[in-house]
Parts: sequence; structure tokens; C-alpha cells
Amino acid sequence: MKQKLSFFLFLIAVGIFNAQVEEKKLDELIQNTLNTFDVPGMSVGVIKDGKIIYSKGFGVRSLATKQPMDDNTLVGIASNSKGFTCTALAILADEGKLNWDDRVSKYIPEFQMFDPYVSQNVTIKDLVTHRAGLGLGQGDLMFFPEGGNLTVNDIVHNVRYLKPENPFRTTLDYNNIMFIVAGEVIHRVSGQNWAEFIEQRIMKPVGMTSSFGSYNRAKAVANKIDAHAPVNGKAIAVPHDWNETANAAGGIMSNIKDMTLWAECLINNFTTRDGKKLVSDKNVQQLWNLQIPGGVAAKNPYDTSFYGYGMGWFLSDVKGHKQVQHTGGLIGTVTQFTLIPDMKLGIVVLTNQQSGAAFNTITNTVKDSYLGIADRNWLKTYGERMKKNDEYFEKQKKEAFAKSEAFRKDKNLQPKAEQFVGIYHDEWFGDVEIASQGNTYRISCKNSPRLKGELLPFSNNSFIIKWDDRSYDADAYLIFEYDETGKAQAARLKPISDVTDFSFDFDDLDLKRK
Repeated sequence: MKQKLSFFLFLIAVGIFNAQVEEKKLDELIQNTLNTFDVPGMSVGVIKDGKIIYSKGFGVRSLATKQPMDDNTLVGIASNSKGFTCTALAILADEGKLNWDDRVSKYIPEFQMFDPYVSQNVTIKDLVTHRAGLGLGQGDLMFFPEGGNLTVNDIVHNVRYLKPENPFRTTLDYNNIMFIVAGEVIHRVSGQNWAEFIEQRIMKPVGMTSSFGSYNRAKAVANKIDAHAPVNGKAIAVPHDWNETANAAGGIMSNIKDMTLWAECLINNFTTRDGKKLVSDKNVQQLWNLQIPGGVAAKNPYDTSFYGYGMGWFLSDVKGHKQVQHTGGLIGTVTQFTLIPDMKLGIVVLTNQQSGAAFNTITNTVKDSYLGIADRNWLKTYGERMKKNDEYFEKQKKEAFAKSEAFRKDKNLQPKAEQFVGIYHDEWFGDVEIASQGNTYRISCKNSPRLKGELLPFSNNSFIIKWDDRSYDADAYLIFEYDETGKAQAARLKPISDVTDFSFDFDDLDLKRK
């Protein structure tokens, strides 16, 4: 008996030792990840079988203050908020206050889309499954970047001017605007604004006592990040970026401690620690069933055979296990939330820089360890991939500016002010002014005041827009359409580089001269 007990104690000791070794390895990986991708701060949480296996912060929450980042540090989780929006709708469905297949017009009578048939038939489920026909990021300029003048009601109204890129219910195209409309449904059905509903009906029961439904509601909290973005190859602190109008698409502020509680609740079939069921089994099935499929690469690292969107989460299979995952991104912040429910595994990564390679490195390494996959050195893989991509993006930008510089040497070829200076209007975005200031030209957007910059001549009918805020990394071509007299009547925009975030949906603008 004593011999068996000694052996049992030996096994426990070995287990503790291995856990300590693995924790140290993860510590080192996170620190190396921060250094490789120039991320000032990161917090990571891992929950397995109902136990918090890992919960730590690394680096600093702000380069300006140098204060440390820990597992209590609040981060804008961005589009990981979408899971909360869909959970809120499921709660209301359980209460009999709405049905997933209800038409949106039942709750927002004034809501219209570009196509009359779609306007009459688009449902709540369509709003939150990215299948309503709007393209990737289409309409995001109505709230992105921060500081815009449009209200939720303005956005709801302006959807009618967005010409869909795909037929109704045929394609998975990620879109934030439809989630803003879904948030307004929650508001009109419950009588509470979206942030209040999320805090009271979801966060409070789950025990997420440090989290907030929006950035503005967390302003008094000192322990929160500054956002950071690379400018001229080096991360710098940049202003927080999220409009209150888009909270239902990405407004939540949370931390690792609270997000692991959220993961635990979801893994336990949407049941809180005190045994309260947030959502019925029937509606859990709705949330986590594939609603619209997406494409799957023939060769992929997890032998994934299906991929698509449920309601508020991306769904796929990894090595034979169902994975529920979402990412979130703002200017200067990206996050990743991953669940493998049948393994009772949750992995959360929050950062204060916009490097998806950083969170993928951590998530994939931790996931592989639980799937029994030997170390694949994701840090090296993503590091090399990012370097290659950055070189390609820089080449695109340098070539564009070099052509502009060469063109500017011949003043006779350049467009004249009387040809293009004026006010241009897009139905959903509003007015854009092209003005002459001394020897330069400027662009400014009425409904997005922070979106302003200098125009650099590029050809006889186009300019490069060099935005004043260099953290955007979204310089664009401004291309004019002239009439027979040589006067511009319309204009369109196109990013000069593929690095530009899809939320700068310049290609969707159709500017007409007023």
C-alpha cells in the first residue's frame, strides 16, 4: 500500500513539474511573440475542464505610461462582441419576444435595403449570419474610424443605399453594419440600449464584473490599454478607435479574467457558475449550427473539412473536433477567442497592437498542445509570413509614391484646380470636400472628420490621398471621371496597397459632384 501511495505521489509530482515546464514555455513564447511582432502588451487565458490553467498579462498596457499589462487589464474585444449580440437575441427569443425568422421590418418599420424584395424578406437571422448580400466591410466607413457624425438611426436609414455585392442568402461576406441593425432590434424589443442589456442580462449573471458594454462606460477605469499601431515600421500609441454607434458589432471592453469566465459559461452549454442557463438548448443549437458556409483550403494545418458562420461565431472542425472561434480588430487592437467544446478547452488572447500573427501564434501553439500535435513553431511560420507580406505591402506603397513623385515634376500634366475642386456626395457616406490650400490640395469627409489628408498628383485624372493619421495605413487613389469639357463629375477611391483594412471600404463609394 505504501509503495502504491509513493508511486501515486510520484506521478502527481511529475505532473506538477510538467505543468510548470509547460507554463514556463508558454511564458517564453508570449514574450518572444511580443518581441517578434512589436506588440507592447498581451494577456492570455486558457481554461480546461472547468479550471483556469493559465491567466497572465505580459508587456505594457501603454507605451506612453509603461504600466504593466495583467489579466485584469481591459481591452476592446472588438468583433468578439458579436457573440454577445447573438446571445442577447437568443435570450429574447427564449422569452418569446422575437423569433429568428421574424422580418426586421417588424421591429424597425423604416428599415430598407437596396433591393425591395430583400427589404421585405430580410430576417433577424439574416442580419447576424453575414448572408444579407452586403460585401466584406461594406458600409463600415459610416462608423470607422472613430469620430463620425452618423447615429445608429442614420446608419439604419443609409443601408438602403448600399448596393449589395452578392445575391441574398448566397454568400458569407463578413459585415458589421448588419450587426448594428441587430443591436437596434435588441434596443427596440427590450427597451434598453445594447450596452445596458449586455451588462445586465449577460455579463452580470456570468460574473463578468470588470467588463463593460462600451468603451465610454469604461472611461473611469485606469487599468485599460492604449491602442498601438505600426507607423514607419514601429508601433506607437494611437487614439482609441470605436464609435458608440457600432457597439453591437464590437464595442465591449473586457479582460482575460472575465473572458475566461465567458468561455467557461459557453463550454458548459451557456450555463453560469451558479447554474443559471442563459440560453435554451434549442437556441444554443441555432447559435452554433452552421448557417452559411465558407470556403476551405484543400490543404490546411488542422485537416479542416467545413468552415462557416453560425450566429456570432465562426464554426469549423480541427482534427475532428468542432471549433467555435472569433477574432476582433480595431485600429491598434486585435483579439482572438477560441473554444473546442467537446474538449472543454477555451483559449483567449487579447492584445494592444493590430498583429493577427501574434494571437495566431499563441492560440495555435496552445491548441496543438491539447490536440497532441508536436510543436510546429508557429512563431517562425507567422514571423516569416509577416515579413514577406510586409515587404510586399511596402513595395506597393513605395511604387505608388515614386510614380506620384515623378509625375509631380511636370506641372503641365497635372490636373487644374478648376477641373476637380468642389463638393462630392455619396448617398450613404455623405459629403466629401476637395479643396485648394495654397500650393496643395486637401480632402475632408463631413461625416468622418478624422478622415482627412493631402492630395498628391498621380496622373492627369487621379491623386494619391495621404491621410493625416499615418496609423491608418490606408492611403488611397482618388480617381476622377471627367465630362467632355474636362471637368470632374464623379470620383471613386481605391487603396494603393493590400495592407488596407477592409473596413476602409473605399471601393464602395460612388461620389458625385454637387
